Amino acid sequence: MGRIRVLVVDDHRIFAEALAAALAAEPDVEVGAAGSAAAAERALERAAAEGRAYDVALIDADLGVEAGGPAARARPGPEAADEARRRPAPGAPAARRPGGSPLAPPTPATAAARPAEQLRAADQLRPVDQLRVADQLRAEQLRPTAPPPDGITLLGRLRRAHPGLRGVVLATADDPHRAARALHAGATGWVAKESSLARLLAVVRGVLRDETHLPPALLTGVIRELTTARRDRTESERLVDALTPREKQILRCMVAGLGRQAVAERLYLSPHTVRTHMQNVLGKLGVHSTLAAVAVARRAGVSPAEPAAPPSIASTP
Repeated sequence: MGRIRVLVVDDHRIFAEALAAALAAEPDVEVGAAGSAAAAERALERAAAEGRAYDVALIDADLGVEAGGPAARARPGPEAADEARRRPAPGAPAARRPGGSPLAPPTPATAAARPAEQLRAADQLRPVDQLRVADQLRAEQLRPTAPPPDGITLLGRLRRAHPGLRGVVLATADDPHRAARALHAGATGWVAKESSLARLLAVVRGVLRDETHLPPALLTGVIRELTTARRDRTESERLVDALTPREKQILRCMVAGLGRQAVAERLYLSPHTVRTHMQNVLGKLGVHSTLAAVAVARRAGVSPAEPAAPPSIASTP
């Protein structure tokens, strides 16, 4: 086995620095560190582009989810340095537009006024273009701000983007449910943070041999969790299979978060017809709400409907 490239993803700075330093002391280990999900994704993309992909990611299970404000970064890497260079220093003059006016951050009042200003500017457009602009602005205002992913969610995302990457979860406590979730996300190791360096290195080298490493005390609970999840998935798949093709199409739209009117427009149906289909879906799945139907669909592996392509509007002379 050649040199091992390890990325430590942990927002506890002291722990991350100590772990990175200990790993770097090994002659066959090269270490990088990232203190957030975004920094980890950038580090992996950059390493892959340079032909020096990471072999293993050690990811804090509780990444970014602790109370107390923004997560602290681990040892600053190139990504952090780039971000610091782009950020103006305290007391530095504000950046300016080409015309010379400062680019001051918007106040709440000006930020709230922007949609109105944009809609007034849209008055000069043709009616069909006005509707499209208004819909885009409304969608932007209603779009929820997604919280940063926890370590297990991040691990799944990284494994999908970098299939050759091995993921090992660093945990403060043994939790069979979370460990099963980590395995489902693509983890091949679960290590307690208080474990010895020798134990961690054994896991790192083991996952590179395609081994799966779990603490013995977790095995029974994890097997039980995986068995239950498989049984729930099988039942959910059976329920979804009983739907008609049109009802499955409606369900995928529900999983995508579309409301009745949006589904009607997407599928060229009347809202009343969509309402009937949705009621049939709920009845066949044995649930009483859209949220519960979406939960069943997710367990069955139903993917959300693809976003609709924006209409192309031919320009008039």
